[in-house]
Amino acid sequence: MSEPGFFLRKATAADIPAIVAIECESFVDPWNEETFIQALECWAETFFVAVVDGEVAGFIVGGIEDTGEAVYGHICNFAVAEKFRHRGIGRLLVRAAERQFAVALAEGVQLEVRASNTTARSFYRKHGYQPVFTVARYYANGEDAIVMMKWFF
Repeated sequence: MSEPGFFLRKATAADIPAIVAIECESFVDPWNEETFIQALECWAETFFVAVVDGEVAGFIVGGIEDTGEAVYGHICNFAVAEKFRHRGIGRLLVRAAERQFAVALAEGVQLEVRASNTTARSFYRKHGYQPVFTVARYYANGEDAIVMMKWFF
């Protein structure tokens, strides 16, 4: 998958320092390096990076969840470095994860987003995600999360 100026690939252990840097730039309660290493061990098939001129520009971490009644994808973490935003990288990262979830026969995708993050919520709505419920005090600072879903069928 690629667009002019960048390409996507599966994440590797060598990408973790760059991913952590993007994470720290993007979130008030960032995942640490160990969490990303564990995510790579658990979800290598659904952990992608976008690369621009040899530099990691963004990432998406997803997992497959089987509730016993349904299989769905879960976008666990996703960010694009500020200097690379508004270039379509985020859209392609989300599509890559969605495709991998569909290959695993997921019925849809779930994610959580801060209630205050109107930019992210708008991005997800634009790409077919709908808010389904709120989880009170989900984040470490007590902020609520909006759970959003996109169904494939």
